[in-house]
Amino acid sequence: MNIVQVLANELNIKVKQVESTLNLIDEGNTIPFIARYRKEMTGGLDDVVLRELDERLTYLRNLEKRKEEVIHIIEEQGKLTEELKSKILKATILRRVEDLYRPYQQKRRTRATKAKEKGLEPFAEMILAQEIDESIEKIAEGFINEEKEVLTVMDAINGAKDIIAEIVSDHAEYRDKIRKLNMDKGVIISSAVNPEEKTVYEMYYEYKEGVKSIANHRVLAINRGEKEKQLKVKLVSPDEEILQYLNKSVITKSNEVTTPVLTAAIVDSYKRLISSSVEREIRNLLTERAEEEAIKVFAKNTSPLLLIAPVKDAKVLAIDPSFRTGCKITVLDETGKLLDYTTIYPNEPQNKVEASKKTLKELIEKYDIDIIPIGNGTASRETESIVADLLKEIDKQVYYTIVSEAGASVYSASKLATEEYPDIDVSIRGAISIGRRLQDPLAELVKIDPKSIGVGQYQHDLNQSKLGESLKNVVEDCVNSVGVDLNIATPALLQYISGISASIAKNIVAFREENGKFGDRLQLKKVKRLGDKAFEQCAGFLRISDGDNPLDNTSVHPESYEAAIKLIEKLGFTKDDIKEGKLQEIEKKILEYGNDHYEEEVTISNTGRLTSFKDLARLQLNDKKEHPSKNKEKYLSKLADELEIGLLTLKDIVEEIKKPGRDIREEMPKPIFRSDVLKMEDLRLDMVMTGTVRNVVDFGAFVDIGVKQDGLVHISQLSNKFIKNAMEAVSVGDTVKVKIIDLDMERGRVGLTMKDVEEKRMA
Repeated sequence: MNIVQVLANELNIKVKQVESTLNLIDEGNTIPFIARYRKEMTGGLDDVVLRELDERLTYLRNLEKRKEEVIHIIEEQGKLTEELKSKILKATILRRVEDLYRPYQQKRRTRATKAKEKGLEPFAEMILAQEIDESIEKIAEGFINEEKEVLTVMDAINGAKDIIAEIVSDHAEYRDKIRKLNMDKGVIISSAVNPEEKTVYEMYYEYKEGVKSIANHRVLAINRGEKEKQLKVKLVSPDEEILQYLNKSVITKSNEVTTPVLTAAIVDSYKRLISSSVEREIRNLLTERAEEEAIKVFAKNTSPLLLIAPVKDAKVLAIDPSFRTGCKITVLDETGKLLDYTTIYPNEPQNKVEASKKTLKELIEKYDIDIIPIGNGTASRETESIVADLLKEIDKQVYYTIVSEAGASVYSASKLATEEYPDIDVSIRGAISIGRRLQDPLAELVKIDPKSIGVGQYQHDLNQSKLGESLKNVVEDCVNSVGVDLNIATPALLQYISGISASIAKNIVAFREENGKFGDRLQLKKVKRLGDKAFEQCAGFLRISDGDNPLDNTSVHPESYEAAIKLIEKLGFTKDDIKEGKLQEIEKKILEYGNDHYEEEVTISNTGRLTSFKDLARLQLNDKKEHPSKNKEKYLSKLADELEIGLLTLKDIVEEIKKPGRDIREEMPKPIFRSDVLKMEDLRLDMVMTGTVRNVVDFGAFVDIGVKQDGLVHISQLSNKFIKNAMEAVSVGDTVKVKIIDLDMERGRVGLTMKDVEEKRMA
């Protein structure tokens, strides 16, 4: 198999792009580094494509390795033919290789192996040849052997049938066809173990759906119900069609002697050996497909959650709400430093509302609080109501917002939390985490196992290794796309930076504590165990906001510093101009530079005139509509040649030096800040509201509209156009306008739509 060509075809990219990327991966470069700093080599492939390429590369290389192993094993048995070898080498999926290997696998003693030990294999081969013209009983007599316990004619015939049944069962093409028939025409049926018992699986008590149409989330739900012994599940196969296919494939000659024997052996093979095995395979295939999609949902949901815009320069009073044990309160300054903490009891059973309000007012006044983040767990809405009333009673303008507390308890009891706050009670640590999630979501959420963040479905039912690896990649991509401040980043954050392991992350912090702040990126080379390769991989993602070199506060890689300095000097700037933010109109300077230095004629497409670059630059600045952006590309291309760097690298440098310290999260949706609270009773049909997307699943999106339960926008209500996937319309963290189309007060459910939503006053 030509792996390079296969990857190029699957990902719809050029062979050269695949070859370059494979070389970079094999040289030990990380995906974030390749995506950001090797664009010329990959043709600008982004991290999503590169991750997919890397994953498929691993699969295909493992597939080739398995092919070699199988060929070697069969060859050692002396049974490898050129035809079989060719089939194995042409296989594109692992299952096909295992099907071809099946007849040659070491098996436990089966009825067929016992029959072979009794010398009945030649008899079975005679029957399969279908050329016998005398009675089967007469031929069977020749195989009677008391010493081998073949005592009767029927012993011989039954033994031959067992051998034929196993041959049919092990036939790769037959199994492949039977799988396809089941995938196309099979039906999944589920029923209740105890029909009288009320469970969350009631919709599956009498349920059936075709294998080819069953949705992934229903597969996972049925699997969970079966695992919890609430459901019985089975696959109903198109048995008659399968048996017809097997008979037609095996019985190739009209022979009244062998046909009855073969027919019986085929039925036995299917019912005893194939049917249950294929049912397991189909169930596994459905589960693998469903898990793969669920893991993708987790990954896609986790990314926007991590990239929610930080709320900078805000003093916060964070609340981890509860009933009996009280609401844990923490006060954090603008940098996330803990200033104060306490516990209040405004909810059941204590109901100390006024005392709690008094405490909150005192803290708000003492620390000049700006925002109150409230965790969205138990007692969240009850606490929110009290906070909303409180804000009406004070003069200062303070807002509150609801923050996801998923995983906060996991963090609170973790080793990391203990190291950060050894003298603080576990319960208080959760409130600290809630506050910091508002101030810098990414820096705080990386402290938690991504599986505990809780933005998907059935996370505990999925392949934990695959889920963990996928989410680790998402966190890594997010952290590197944002970059981290080298002088304040924690080890938890640093370990996700390209090229930095957990131990090196600790070494960086230890170096910082011993030697003071990093003055420039080159000091990283003095960190224990951080060698040249690690420096190459990590340097561009680590920022120094107040260092000696202003380029250290950008994602320009040190390997490009020389080119960046030449560029700004050519354009009449200095390094200090970067720090002072004077390069925001650098494109204008590039056009002026082209005007003065590149003398050649070009055609202006929409006028047909010939003009010099000087006129082009002037016109392009004054009338952008008259001149397509491709002319600007010519200037950049020539500059790149002068600077001896790639065009894509030059574009990145230009974007970075325009705005040093740029945080891509500033372009992401901001949290919704509220000063009043809604109850279910306040809601009305057709009411239009602003909400925050909390979770996106196969069948729609859950939106926080400020009441106790998140509302559901079913996938059919997400867009005016047809969409197959809810993520085509929304992402976690999005701020959306929704209209209420269904209210179930008894069950606390709200149905929403995003279709044709027009702003209306709330009743």
